Amino acid sequence: MTHLTLLDAAGSTSQVALREASGFTKPTTPLRSRLAYAAAHVVPLVHADNTPGRPAEIDWDATLAFRRSVYSWGLGVADAMDTAQRNMGLDAAAVRELIARTAQTAREEGGSVVVGVNTDHVEDEHISLDQVIDAYRSQLAFTEEQGAAPVLMASRHLARAASSAEDYRRVYREVLGAAQVPVVLHWLGTAFDPTLEGYFTSTKLSTSGSADWREASEVLLEIIGENTDKVAGVKMSLLDADAEVSVRERLPESVRMFTGDDFNYVGLIGGTDMPDVATGDVSSGSARSTTGEAGDGRAGEASAGAAETKRGYSDALLGAFAAITPVASAAIQALDAGDGARYREILEPTEELSRQVFAAPTFYYKTGVAFLSWLNGHQPAFQMVGGLHSARSLPHLSRIVELANASGALERPELAAIRWHGMLRLNGVDVPGVIA
Repeated sequence: MTHLTLLDAAGSTSQVALREASGFTKPTTPLRSRLAYAAAHVVPLVHADNTPGRPAEIDWDATLAFRRSVYSWGLGVADAMDTAQRNMGLDAAAVRELIARTAQTAREEGGSVVVGVNTDHVEDEHISLDQVIDAYRSQLAFTEEQGAAPVLMASRHLARAASSAEDYRRVYREVLGAAQVPVVLHWLGTAFDPTLEGYFTSTKLSTSGSADWREASEVLLEIIGENTDKVAGVKMSLLDADAEVSVRERLPESVRMFTGDDFNYVGLIGGTDMPDVATGDVSSGSARSTTGEAGDGRAGEASAGAAETKRGYSDALLGAFAAITPVASAAIQALDAGDGARYREILEPTEELSRQVFAAPTFYYKTGVAFLSWLNGHQPAFQMVGGLHSARSLPHLSRIVELANASGALERPELAAIRWHGMLRLNGVDVPGVIA
């Protein structure tokens, strides 16, 4: 098969040449220049009742095999987070089992794993601040018992209960005080979850139509400053490169910035190691600090997060990297070799793909991640818990296919073409050259 059939929003089809596999090779030594985590999704059993509101029934063989594949490319795994459909189909019992199983898999593979800690096991929509603290502590204790490093996720319960910035300071102070190991804080923007509007401040939309990230960042930095020994890093998912660089440059030296910006990750991760960064284009990694060493990416160093100098780059904790793991690994290998131009050449084409996967409504990006997993042979069917595989249109998925092909993100192009063309035919779209 030499061509891909594409479908546009008007129902018209076209064809593009199917690219050969990129031929990227797995690293033979740990990645050194950046800590990089792929936020992994879950694969449901094909025969399960994968419909809205039903408990998640997970295909553990496929789900854990995907994580092993991520480890084989030298990346770490971020699990039980938004990409795994927290608050969008993955129920509390499935979350606990996922954390336990993925922590065991990390030990078996010698890989680094961080997992989400939230308050979402509490079914009541409105709870008190004390109950928020207790809920966080409960999940934190369970995560630490499993031997995984915690990511303290933004809590919908806290967003509803907090009436001031001081409420956020209090909750984080109490929860961080209970942490036995340093944690990563997660600042999730409203594009991913509108419920989190005004997080860290309780300030809702301004007259300009958006909450001010500067006010929230002051509170976040105060929380970190008061608990520096308990914070290993910050994952920012605001889809705003200027905001991330601004916060990154003010972090204590021991605290890493993990980009969660699936729109601008190429420049943010490349930072001062990329060519032409001196132009001042933030989307190309603008930074005024000195680049520091990132370590070799092993689990213990991810928690420690220490550096001697301010970094001119962000590390990575991205749902996008679950969709393009081999490409991300090859790009970081280029940085390890001191070749910033090659890094940009490899990774930059994937940013348009990621912007399509994370297009508004952004919280449905999980559908694109699972779709690419299916195309690349990591799961037997395009199925998601909670019926979320129906959250994107065929033309939207077609554009993902087109951009994945163009950016080298199709790991097995022939298989991807067969599966995609079969999906088109199943939906009544004629595929030239394919026998029905």
